[in-house]
Amino acid sequence: MVKRRTFAAFLCAVIALFSQVCHAQYTTDWLGNTYGTLATHVGNTARSMWVAPEGVIYTASLWDENEGGVAIYQNGQSLGSIGTHADFQGSAITGNATSIFAALQYNRSFGSGSVGRYNRATQTRDLIIPVSTWTSVQHADVITGLATAGSLLYASDFFGNRVRVYTTDGVWQQDIQVTGPGALALDSAGNLWVAQQGAGTIVEFSPGGALLNTIQMPAASRPSALYFDAASGQLMVGDQGPDMNIKRYSIAGTPTLVSTFGIQGGYLDTTTGIKGQVGDKRFTRVVGIGRDAAGTLYVLNNPWGGAWDMGRNGATDLHAYDSNGNLQWKLQSLNFEAVAAPDPLTDATLFYSGAHIYTGTAGGTFVANTVDPFTYPSDPRLNMSDTQRDEHFGQMVAVGGNRILVASGQNPGIFYFFHFNPASGYIAIPDASIPGTAFNTTRQVTGGFCIDSRGDVWAGLDRTNHIYHYPMTGFDGTGKPTWGSAVTISIPQTIRPLTRIIYLPESDTMILAQGIAGSWDWTAMQSRIEVYHGWSAGNTTRPNPVINLTSANPKSITAAGNYLFVGYVHTVPNIDAFNLTTGQLDNTLTNSSPGTVDVGNDVDSMYGLRAYLRAAGEYVITKDNYNGSSIVVYRWTP
Repeated sequence: MVKRRTFAAFLCAVIALFSQVCHAQYTTDWLGNTYGTLATHVGNTARSMWVAPEGVIYTASLWDENEGGVAIYQNGQSLGSIGTHADFQGSAITGNATSIFAALQYNRSFGSGSVGRYNRATQTRDLIIPVSTWTSVQHADVITGLATAGSLLYASDFFGNRVRVYTTDGVWQQDIQVTGPGALALDSAGNLWVAQQGAGTIVEFSPGGALLNTIQMPAASRPSALYFDAASGQLMVGDQGPDMNIKRYSIAGTPTLVSTFGIQGGYLDTTTGIKGQVGDKRFTRVVGIGRDAAGTLYVLNNPWGGAWDMGRNGATDLHAYDSNGNLQWKLQSLNFEAVAAPDPLTDATLFYSGAHIYTGTAGGTFVANTVDPFTYPSDPRLNMSDTQRDEHFGQMVAVGGNRILVASGQNPGIFYFFHFNPASGYIAIPDASIPGTAFNTTRQVTGGFCIDSRGDVWAGLDRTNHIYHYPMTGFDGTGKPTWGSAVTISIPQTIRPLTRIIYLPESDTMILAQGIAGSWDWTAMQSRIEVYHGWSAGNTTRPNPVINLTSANPKSITAAGNYLFVGYVHTVPNIDAFNLTTGQLDNTLTNSSPGTVDVGNDVDSMYGLRAYLRAAGEYVITKDNYNGSSIVVYRWTP
C-alpha cells in the first residue's frame, strides 16, 4: 500500500511537472508601460499636469483607448481616470480643491476651444466654458494653458492671442492681450505669468492686466511649462529647447535666473551619458511641473515623436523627486499604437520602436528617445502634417554591425529609413523613404513591405502587380545605407492581389500573403499565404507549403527562423505560429500570465508584429497593444 501511494505521488508529480513544462513553452511579458494590466496601466501620452496639495496628480491626454483622458495618480500608483477616452485635448489642465479644468477635444456639438469643469469628488463634468472663437480646429491645440487662483480661472486662447479670465463658474471677467500665449502660472501676489513658447519669452501681468515684466530666455529656449513655487518664491520654467531642463527664476523685483534643475542638454547631453539616452534628470520634452504640500516635485516629460494625432505620441514619462532632488519613482507609458522590434546586434536585449528604445522585462526600462529635433528638424517623425499620424512602428535589421531602423505608421503606404553611428549615439539619423528619390518611385507601398536581414528592400508598389527588390549596396563612412536599382518580379497569379511580403535570406524563403480582390481596403489580408523555398534560386512559381488560415480577419504577419507568426484584428489577441516547412499550426500564443499581463484585443495594424530568433533557439515575438499602451513580448522555445 505504501509503495502504491509512493508511486501514485511520484506519477502525479511527473504529470504536474510535464504539464508545467508544456505550459511554460512560452512566456508573456510586456514593455513600454510601468504596469502591465488595464486596471493599473499608466495612461497614454500625458501632455499637461496639475498636482493637488495632497499629492494627487492629474494628467491630460488626447486619447487613451481604455480609460478617461484625465488620468489620476498618487504615490506611483493609478487612482483611475476622469471622462471618456476621447474627451480631452491634452494641452492644458489645472484644478482647485473641488474641481479640475481641462481643455476639451474638438467635438461635433461645440467644436474646439472649450474648457470642461469636472467635480473632483464625483469625477463628472458639470460645466463647459466656451473660451475661443476658433471652434473649427481639429488637429492643433487651441487652449494652450490653464491656471486657477481663488475664484478665478485663466485660459490661454492661442489663436485669439489673449488670455481670457473667468470665474471658476464660467463668468467672463476680462481679456489680457498677449501674442501666442501658452503655459500659465499665478504667483502669490496674484500676478499672471504667461509663456510665449515660440518667442522664448515669459511675460508678467498684474491682476488687472497691466504688463509688468518680461523674461527673455536664451534665443533657442522654448518655455513649455510654468509653475510658481510658493515655498521659494521662484518661478519654475520647463524649457523644451536644446537646454532640456527646468530653469528657476527669482521674481522679487527684476526676474533673475538663479538655478536650474536637470542635466544641461537633457537626453541629448554627451557628457553624462550617450546622446539620446534618457535618465532621472536627462529630460526630454518637459510639459508639466508641480509640487505637493510635502515638497515632492513632479516633472512630466513627453518624449519627442508624433504627428497631429497627439494621442499617438506614445509617451508619458512622469518623475517624482524629494525635496533634495532625489528621484523617488517614475511612471511611464511609452507606447500606444506601436510596436518595437528586437535588436539583432544585442540578440534581442534591446527593442527599437519608431521613436524609442527599450530593454528589460516586466515593463522594462526606457533606454532612449531616438529623435533629435534640433539636429534633424525635418525628421519625418516630427512632421505634424504627416497623413499617417505617426511613425511609431519600428522594424530593425543589422548588417555588418550597422543598424537600419524603418519607422512607419499603423497602416502605412510609406516607410522611413534611419541609421545610427557612434557620434550620434542612440539618435536615429533620417536617410530616405519609399516612396522617395532613394528608391526612384512616387508610388505608395500597398502590396507589402519587407527589409530583410541583409538590408535588401522588397516592396509591392501600388497597382503594378510586381514586387520591387532593391538590393542594398553598402554603407558610407557615416553608416548611411544605399540601395541599388530595383529588380522587378511578377507577383504570382495565385496570390494576387498581394498585401504582405516577408523574405528570409538565411533560408531563401519568400512568404506572400493575399489581399482581398476588389476591396478598397488594401491593408486587409485574405486567408491565403504562400511560402516559396528557394525564391532567389529561381522558385517564384511553386509555393510549398500553402497556408490557409482558418481564423477570421488576419491583419499582421512576421517571420523568423522556421516560423510564421500571424495576428488577427476584431477577433482574438492570439498569435498563431505556423511551421514554414510543414505549413502546420504548431502553437498559439495567447497569454501565459492572465491577470498579470494584458495582451490586448487583437492586432490593429499591418506591421504590429515583429519576430526574432535568438542564438539559443528562443523566438522573441513583439505585439502592439494599444489597449494597455504597451508592447507585449512573447518568448517561445519550440
